[in-house]
Amino acid sequence: MARGGKRGHKGGRKQFTNPQQLEMEKEKEEREKQWRRQRGEESSSDDEAKSGEDSSSEEESGSDVEFDKGAKAKGSKKATTRAAESSSEEESSSEDEGERKAKGAEGLIEIANPNRVVKKTKKVSQLDQETDKPQLSRREREEIEKQKAKANYQKLHAAGKTDEARADLARLAIIRKQREDAAKKRDEEKKAREDAEKAKREAKSSKKK
Repeated sequence: MARGGKRGHKGGRKQFTNPQQLEMEKEKEEREKQWRRQRGEESSSDDEAKSGEDSSSEEESGSDVEFDKGAKAKGSKKATTRAAESSSEEESSSEDEGERKAKGAEGLIEIANPNRVVKKTKKVSQLDQETDKPQLSRREREEIEKQKAKANYQKLHAAGKTDEARADLARLAIIRKQREDAAKKRDEEKKAREDAEKAKREAKSSKKK
């Protein structure tokens, strides 16, 4: 049987192992094993390997337990904070309800406060009218007031209730009187002319006779 990983060159000599040498090497290995067993080296190495594995597993289990404990502690802290927040919210809501109830009781009791502004209820029609009114500027409001005053004055003037209207009426009365006098004078003059002409005709007729 050939020994070794190297192959001989082509044409080289082949080397063969001696069977006696192999047996001697096996016996040497067995004696070394027995000597190690007697000293306990193999068992101690095996025990150390096993103890290392056990310690690593115990450490992993311990870390898992500590992680679980930490997670549980965090969960309990979160639960306590949530409970505290919910209790504070309930207290604030109860206080708000108490204030609302107090305000409702104050609304039932009449309070003599001069600074208190009483809100008056308005009808829907009034609200619609107020919303329909356009927001005018100061100049536009003044112009509208002037137009209203002018229309009112003209109305009073037509009724003769203003000083100007009374003066106008007096002046018209004078003019009317003057016109009447002038017309009467013209009528008198006309009648006088007619009378004179009639007298002349009568005089002519009497002379002819």
